[in-house]
Amino acid sequence: MQYRPFGKTGFDVSVLGFGAMRLPFLNSDMQQIDEPKAIAMIRAAVDGGVNYIDSAYVYHGGSSETLVGKALKDGYRARVKVATKMPVWAVRSRADMDRFLAEQLTRLDDTVIDYYLLHSLDRGVWSKMRNLDVMRWAELQIKQGRIGHIGFSFHGDAAAFRDICDGYDWEFCQVQYNYMDTAEQAGLKGLRYAASKGMAVIVMEPLKGGKLAAPPEPVQEIFRDAGPGRSPAEWALHWAWDEPGVSTVLSGMSELDEVTENLAIAGRSRAGLLGDADRLVYQRVRTVYNRITAVKCTDCKYCLPCPQGVEIPRNFALYNDGYRYGTFRNGSFMYWNWMRPEHRAENCNACGRCEKKCPQKIKIRTELKNVREAFARK
Repeated sequence: MQYRPFGKTGFDVSVLGFGAMRLPFLNSDMQQIDEPKAIAMIRAAVDGGVNYIDSAYVYHGGSSETLVGKALKDGYRARVKVATKMPVWAVRSRADMDRFLAEQLTRLDDTVIDYYLLHSLDRGVWSKMRNLDVMRWAELQIKQGRIGHIGFSFHGDAAAFRDICDGYDWEFCQVQYNYMDTAEQAGLKGLRYAASKGMAVIVMEPLKGGKLAAPPEPVQEIFRDAGPGRSPAEWALHWAWDEPGVSTVLSGMSELDEVTENLAIAGRSRAGLLGDADRLVYQRVRTVYNRITAVKCTDCKYCLPCPQGVEIPRNFALYNDGYRYGTFRNGSFMYWNWMRPEHRAENCNACGRCEKKCPQKIKIRTELKNVREAFARK
């Protein structure tokens, strides 16, 4: 295992972190984690040198933190740092902050959370949390020993990310970054900006929810031609590790074989590993992926506002993502958990006003029906 400094905290973190969001589960119910299998996976990762475990209040319907607590019994807790996240969208008062933290400590069966994050900040949520004086609250928890360090995870736009970085003397942050998402959300520029301020940077979604680990045949062919011995997952992970500002890369592993593979890949990692020839490979892969599109939406937003409130381009973006990578699983999760009901394709009443304004002449009503079918709850 390779290790890197975790910002200014004095901790050397394993370059591979364990993201406890995609643990194996039973009976098609994400809340029913397969405990023996998941515990064995986490312990195998720790035995292989992983020393950073990441969870959140909402992962696996609230079961992830409890599972992590169980996995870290028998001496494993002393070998790792635990991170989890406050569901800031549900916070209305300081009492809510106290309640969530107390509940999370109970779930983890612990007295301290080493690294505590404000979950999924964007400009609006950050403004709300600042008005609630969340940082003074966090500093009190650190002083009282319930939290070790405070940071945030992010899913907003680049401008908001920079403002949040400048809004407090943060020690660490967590951002989405992979070879297909270099300019989305915080992007590479945001990642480097945070690192320049001395913050530890945690990368999430290095495999886009596992989609980059099982690419379509044209992409696999490019990787094979580039040289044997490096799997699509390895190409994706090395992209994140190549950036020197990255402290650790989280992998949401679901099988023991994935743990074993990722441990081996992590052992071969280093910043600056990739050369010019490698970067041309990623460029070719991006070109292939970007050609695979179901709906030719350019996100111009001429179709908006929809009289029914449907966020048409956002629906198409999730649909295209599933079509491009061959699975609608992650998009379905985002669709049902992160979109307001009125914004979903189900709210379309087929009035057709949007089609009259679409410069791409997309049959929007038909395509929204396809979105509904793709993301229908099974």
